[in-house]
Amino acid sequence: MQKLFFFSFIIMIFFKNFAQANYDKLIYDFQIDSIDGKKINFSSYKDKAILIVNVASYCGFTNQYKDLQDLWNIYKDKGLIVIGIPSKSFNQEKNDEKDIKKFCEVNFNINFPMTSIYEVKGNNSHEIYKWAKKNYGNSAVPKWNFHKILINKDGKISDTFAPFTNPMSKKITKKIEEILN
Repeated sequence: MQKLFFFSFIIMIFFKNFAQANYDKLIYDFQIDSIDGKKINFSSYKDKAILIVNVASYCGFTNQYKDLQDLWNIYKDKGLIVIGIPSKSFNQEKNDEKDIKKFCEVNFNINFPMTSIYEVKGNNSHEIYKWAKKNYGNSAVPKWNFHKILINKDGKISDTFAPFTNPMSKKITKKIEEILN
């Protein structure tokens, strides 16, 4: 009986409902530098779904840029914002934002918002990633490039998706449509 109780307790801890996290801030409280040197103010995205993706130019998942652009093209007029955050956290990104921007435009015709280069894990990660971990746990911390964090219209994390989950997968598009409807 004690083993059953202990096992049940462990399962409850493991599957903690992060939707009830005590958010002291929402995504709308943050800003981040764009790849063009301007500010991206998340407060301008209120009442929209936001997909944040840490991206890299030299990764096995780099072709997901095409699918991120397709996702953006399909859903931007319905209220989705896709934001690419270049990161060297996994040592697979160019050193210069101009080179990243050119790479994305030439190879994938990217026109969704992109940011400056940021760390996405550990103590030096951007405040958005620290906020995500605090409020959603370790599943919000990128384990590799092209990790996806989906924010709902309330400015809270709705779900996260591993790098191998394609941006155009039913798993992601279904969640986006649930938020947008």
